[in-house]
Order: sequence, then C-alpha cells, then structure tokens
Amino acid sequence: MATEIEAWSTGPQNDGVFSLEQKQDEEDSEDLNELEVNGNWTPQEKALHEARLKAKAKRRLRKTSSRDSTRDSLSDSVSGEPSTDPHSPKAKAAVNDRKSRTGKGRGLPKKGGAGGKGVWGAAGMVYELEEPDTDDPNYDEAAQGDTVYATVVPELDERELEKTINPIVQEYFEHGDTKEVEMLLKELNLGHHKFEFSSLAVSLSLEGKASHRELTSRLLSDLSGKVLSETDMSRAFDKMLKELPDLILDTPDAPQMLGQFIARAIADHAIPMSFLDCYKGKVDCDHARAALDRAAVLLSMKREIMRLDNVWGVGGGQRPVKHLIKEMNLLLKEYLVSGELSEAEHCLRDLEVPHFHHELVYEAVVMVLESTGDTALQMMVKLLKVFWQTGLITLDQMNRGFQRVYDELPEISLDVPHAQSIMETFVDLCHQEQVITKQLRDSCPTRGRKRFVSEGDGGLVKS
Repeated sequence: MATEIEAWSTGPQNDGVFSLEQKQDEEDSEDLNELEVNGNWTPQEKALHEARLKAKAKRRLRKTSSRDSTRDSLSDSVSGEPSTDPHSPKAKAAVNDRKSRTGKGRGLPKKGGAGGKGVWGAAGMVYELEEPDTDDPNYDEAAQGDTVYATVVPELDERELEKTINPIVQEYFEHGDTKEVEMLLKELNLGHHKFEFSSLAVSLSLEGKASHRELTSRLLSDLSGKVLSETDMSRAFDKMLKELPDLILDTPDAPQMLGQFIARAIADHAIPMSFLDCYKGKVDCDHARAALDRAAVLLSMKREIMRLDNVWGVGGGQRPVKHLIKEMNLLLKEYLVSGELSEAEHCLRDLEVPHFHHELVYEAVVMVLESTGDTALQMMVKLLKVFWQTGLITLDQMNRGFQRVYDELPEISLDVPHAQSIMETFVDLCHQEQVITKQLRDSCPTRGRKRFVSEGDGGLVKS
C-alpha cells in the first residue's frame, strides 16, 4: 500500500487537469516561439503575448498550491490518523473555524476576532459615547433632551446702521424713554460700529430743536456704562470734531452746540475729564477749536453761575409745570416792557409745549385784569392776535384759556373789584379783532342787576 502511494506522489501526472494544463502551456510556448522567431510583432500581438505570460504565471501558481494541499492530505493519511467524517461535529467546527485554511497564516482569527457578521468588536474593547449625527435618517430631535436655540444676529454695516438708528432716534424724540432705546440697541449687533450711534444721535439733534438736544444729552448719559463705554463716546465726539466743516453747512451754530454737548457729557461722566486735554495744541481746524473752547468755558464756570443740566435751556414737556408757568409769566412781563412781538413768539416756540399754551392765554387775561390803564389791555390783544394768526395758539387752547378765567372770575373779583367790567371790555375787543369766536364771547359771565318789586311779590329779588 505504501509503495502505491509513493508511486502516486512521485510519478508524473499525465491525467486530469494537470496534463491538460501542461499541454496548453506547451502549445502557448510554441506559438510564442514562432512569433519571436519572425520578430514582426504588431501592438495587438505584443499585448496578447503579455496577457498569455500573466495567465501562464497564474496557472503555475494554482498548480503548485494544489500540489501542496494534495501532498499534505496524503501525508496525513500516511501518518495513520483516521480521517474525520464530514458530517461529524468536529468537521462542522472545522468548516466554521475562522482560521486560515491555506496554511499561510499564523493561525489567528481574522481581524483579531473583531470582524465578521454579528460581531461588535474585539473582546475588552470599550466604546466612547458618540454624539448623535443630525444627518442620520434615524435622528430624533425630540429624544435628545432639552434643546437650546441661539439667535445669531448679523453685524450691521455702515449703511444698514444709519437706516436702523435714524428711526430709533426720531421715535425717541417723541416719547423720551431712554430704557426703550437701550432695549432696542441690545437687540442689535452693532459690532465695532457701536460708537457711531452717539454721533448719529448728536447729528440729528443738531438739526432739531433745543428739546431734542436735551433729550440726546440725557440719552447719552443713561446709555453710558450700559450699552456705550467711555471709549465709544470719546470716539464719537472725536469723529464729530473732524466732521464739523460739513456740519456747518446745515447748522451754522454746530461748533457751539457740539461744545455744549461735550461739556454736558463730561459733567454727566459719559466721557473722561481728560478728553479736552488730549486736544491741547493739536487742533488745526478753527471750527473744532471753537467747539473745544466752548466746552472748556462751560466747564470752568462755577456751579452757582451755570448749571450744565440746563445748558440747552427750558423746553419740552419734560420740565415741571411750575417751571413752565414761571417762564410764561416772565415772557409776558418782558413783552409788556419791550413790546417786541417777534421775541415773544420766539420764546414761546422755544418752550415747545403746544399742549400747554392755554396757560399763556390764562396768564395774559389775568395780567390784564390786574393791570391799571388800557396799555396792557391793548398790548395783550395785539399779542394774542399775532399768536392766533400765526397758528402758534390753536382754537382749542384759546378757548380753554378764556374758559378758565370765566370759571375763576368770581374769585378774581374779590381781589380786583372791577374785574367784571374789564373782562367784558377785553372780550369784546378780542372778538372785534377775530381772536375769539362769537360763541366764546357770549359765554362770558355778566353782572346781574338786582331790583326790588312791589310788596305783593313777597320781597323776592329778581335779576
């Protein structure tokens, strides 16, 4: 038996696949030799030659590997070990074994035992917590817990900044609420253009009224330290000092006004006291020098002489009522002394309290009742006529002022006995000059004439 096996292993193999492969290799080699002898190869023949060489090498490799496996199986049978039944458990285990069957590996499982179907990795491997992928089709946003959404506000450029800030400042001039402006600015992303808010607000107030400048000074004071820093304020005023030649074209008094703004900002601690010292001997523009000189003069004055919180004068409904009444009395007294209608009109406009003009009418009528002679009466009729014609005092304000005097006339008569007759004369003259309406003249109270009748009436007094 051993001799037969030995003969099988050492004898030439002329049957089966091996003999056919050998014959094919010999035929290919003969064809190649013929082509090589001729020496005239076309590109197609050359490519065919290379393909045949590769195929021949593969066949030799398969031939040697199959011979080695056959030799190993024969050696196992010769050694006397019984062959296993392919249907036995051991054979099934060998089939499912992950070890290499070619005999070329180290006998270790593939990928260290971490590969294959249904395998979660090598033994002892610890996986870190992975963040959920939002692009995953199975991503569930509700299952991720509390989600925090952050609003990203883009930074405003110079054009958008001016378009956004102008309506905010104009609206502030109407309501005067600094907290609302602060809230609106916090919602914006001003970025490195934050200082330009102050310069825009001051520029708009220069073109407006005195009350607008007062409101702007209050706004800068309230925003200092909250939305705007001292550096932002200083940069804003520095920019306006450089732009004064352009500002003068629209506002000739811009240097003096800007100096008052700077002085008020320093007094309100919106900008440091050293702001003026930085410009000493370094200013070439005459307008900027005038503004800085104005600020230095205001700051050098004593508090008893000049209060910087009134640097813009009295104006708007932000002032106390008693203060407004005092200013209107002073206006009427100066008019009775000087007789200048234009100055009186200018002073009333500067007060900027059109809803309180009925107080001026009331004070003017009371002043006529308490005066002696006809001079004050004629001058007040002339003054009210000018205010009525220019539209400075409306019909409603005129009627309210006269009606207040009508209601308080009995009390006024206690101090001024002839107040009733003076009032009737003044009302008739105002109606002739078309200052008041006929209905308002007729509503003026008149003196009652008392007379006694016969005894049969029971002594009743009839009016």
